Amino acid sequence: MKGAHRDPVDHSRTCQPRAGESFIDTLWFPGLVLIMLGTVTIAGFIAATAYGNSDVQLILGFIAGALVTAGAILIALEHHRVKRVERRWLAEHPDRHGHLPV
Repeated sequence: MKGAHRDPVDHSRTCQPRAGESFIDTLWFPGLVLIMLGTVTIAGFIAATAYGNSDVQLILGFIAGALVTAGAILIALEHHRVKRVERRWLAEHPDRHGHLPV
């Protein structure tokens, strides 16, 4: 596919143009990595809670929350970028029968 970072929407092969968006658009990876690290940190938080280590528990809880939140924000921002690219493409190609996504 031509430059998925510029136009990650599949305009020609499907009637659902954003199907598989996270596979085509590699700019999602930082957000996914942050969520993965947050999940690992949650496991550390649970272990710290099980062992009764309240100092580490508080730190890991804050770090896990920050990582998962940052990852979700990055993914949401990238999804909004993809929607903007799709709207621009639809505006440039009025002959294509498509509808603006919600």
